[in-house]
Amino acid sequence: MMLRLKALGVHLFTATGAIWAVLALLAAVDGDWSTMFVWLIVAMVVDGIDGPLARRYGVKQNWPTYDGVAMDLMVDYITWIFIPAFALFKSGLLPGWTGWVCTIAIVFGSILYMADTRMKTKDNSFAGFPACWNMLVLVLFALKPSYWVILALVIPLTGAMFLPVKFIHPVRTERWRALSLPMMGAWVVFALWAIAVNFHPQSWALWGLVVSSIWLLLAGPLQQMIPPRGRQRA
Repeated sequence: MMLRLKALGVHLFTATGAIWAVLALLAAVDGDWSTMFVWLIVAMVVDGIDGPLARRYGVKQNWPTYDGVAMDLMVDYITWIFIPAFALFKSGLLPGWTGWVCTIAIVFGSILYMADTRMKTKDNSFAGFPACWNMLVLVLFALKPSYWVILALVIPLTGAMFLPVKFIHPVRTERWRALSLPMMGAWVVFALWAIAVNFHPQSWALWGLVVSSIWLLLAGPLQQMIPPRGRQRA
């Protein structure tokens, strides 16, 4: 009985993502970007924790009434994709037609990607860019590059969702996890630091965001190019 209650608790924990999502959206509507990102990071932390908990307590077997995977996908689309796309459009970082192009590319491409049954690889990584737009948009808010740079990032990454390029899951991809997981933790710390100083351009938090983001973005492609020890390239 206790195990069933723990499984239910995991489902309820996952469902809190909807609460953080609506709080983030309300902040975004008011143009309170710092508060929006705080709630999106809370949702990200919940998303990183609920998976291991679900596997530990066997939610599919011990509380099958709720579909945790469906719940997780709904929350992920809102918090990882829809709200960040809205913020990118409303923030003024993308003027005129560029905002429309990037926003539509993000929301349309990402929903196709999340519905793709080939989204995960055998080693629990992602096949294609995993639509982590909340992370990219936060970095863009911090760095405030020109709209041409934003276009040069958003459009290729949208296309990369449908390419046979591997991107790691910091929690579930075992290879190099000893580095990737702390790097993900560092990204969260630097993100909160950047928010706390209102994305001040001289803050060291921005450098930390850039370095940790580059690792999280390139670790998967590097794993494709570098075969595991003891295994020769075919």
